[in-house]
Amino acid sequence: MLPPHPRKGGYVLQTRSQVLPALSSPTTSPRRGGLVVPAAGAAALASAFALYLANLLGHPGQQILNLLDLRLYVAAGQVALHAPATLYGWQFQPGMRFTYTPFAALLFAVIGHLPWAVLAWLMTGASMLALGLAVWLTLGGLGWAGRRRLGAALAITAAGFWTEPVQRVLHWGQIDLLLMTLVVWDLCRPDSERWKGAGIGLAAGIKLVPLVFIPYLVITGRIRQAAVALATFTALAGVGFAGLPGASAQWWFGPAFLHPGRTGFVGFVADQSLLAMFTRESGSVAAGTSCWLAAAAAIGVTGLTAGALWHRAGRPVYGWVTCALTGLLVSPVSWDHHWVWIVLMLPVLADVAVRARGAASWAGWAAAAALAALFAAWPLRWPPAPQLPWGLIWAAPHALGGAAGRPWGSEYHWHLAASLTGNLYLLAGLATVGCLVAMAPAAQARDPQVWDPQASPARR
Repeated sequence: MLPPHPRKGGYVLQTRSQVLPALSSPTTSPRRGGLVVPAAGAAALASAFALYLANLLGHPGQQILNLLDLRLYVAAGQVALHAPATLYGWQFQPGMRFTYTPFAALLFAVIGHLPWAVLAWLMTGASMLALGLAVWLTLGGLGWAGRRRLGAALAITAAGFWTEPVQRVLHWGQIDLLLMTLVVWDLCRPDSERWKGAGIGLAAGIKLVPLVFIPYLVITGRIRQAAVALATFTALAGVGFAGLPGASAQWWFGPAFLHPGRTGFVGFVADQSLLAMFTRESGSVAAGTSCWLAAAAAIGVTGLTAGALWHRAGRPVYGWVTCALTGLLVSPVSWDHHWVWIVLMLPVLADVAVRARGAASWAGWAAAAALAALFAAWPLRWPPAPQLPWGLIWAAPHALGGAAGRPWGSEYHWHLAASLTGNLYLLAGLATVGCLVAMAPAAQARDPQVWDPQASPARR
């Protein structure tokens, strides 16, 4: 895959016989709507941050920035240093365990030496920067350049910042935005880069979710990059064994490794995975597991195949976004903060809208607006204080205590409206992946092309 031409505003899509006008570069159509100038994008982002600051100051204590997961990371690092044999049996709070890899525990032991105030604001600031960088990289991969790329990146970051998954990451002090940006940076690098794949391996070495990108690299024919990712992941596992041999043996070979419940009740509303939905609808984890295995296998194969078709059609960003969302669907656990990947569908939909005309363009903008609204951090009333930024899924009845895993748990007794609301992220993700799957064969059949960065931009 060749990088975008530095002067021509991105990739130009060509067949063997003609330039395809249907996918003209967004920089060649200034009269079409949807392109945000940098000043407007900067104003939108400043407004988003100002609203966040006002919300932070208006809710005392830890209602907005709880940072509970960051506290868990630091505490787990100390346990790894001083009592490593107890790392995966120890509980930070009742029912709250450390669930990352032994290498991650060693990493957290290092960062835990920073003063808490420094670490807390460093994590929050780095996550905010990572969000903007991920959007910027995605737009670059789509062929956007110059002022239009900057303006769109600022505006999309502003919209993405107020999605519930992003707000949950900031609230808990999670690392999902950092890992997502690491993976996106790796995927957007030219395939000729010697160490492409190392970023994916590093992210998976900390948290297993990015492992889905290794088979994606394989089926898109990038065997060397997949090997680099796998080798990096294996090396980090080796580092974990060297530093924490007992904990590593317990993590990788113990009974809890493949047990989804190690992270909490699978049917809790915050878990927006297929397994969680089947658990809630069937009334038990055991009953939901068999349905999940069949559905996950079918959706996983279909989604990764569609991602490969997009890649081979010359649209790699469409391919790896399809892969990322497929991974969220089939993973046994996909907490709401894992769904930060949905933010990167916004630049994809903006790209569709800008490159299309007429009804197709309006459909792209409508889909982007709908996705942003479904995943938005709406100011729902939530005790002990009103107007906290929670997503629509939290409007469904749910139990925060241990009763959630028992037969009388409220998630087991949702009516139709509650089921639609409580599974909203999953259903939206299924619909999005379904559209990407449906469009992929048509793109492959219509566009048997290669990227030619030296060609003149296609014009209508």
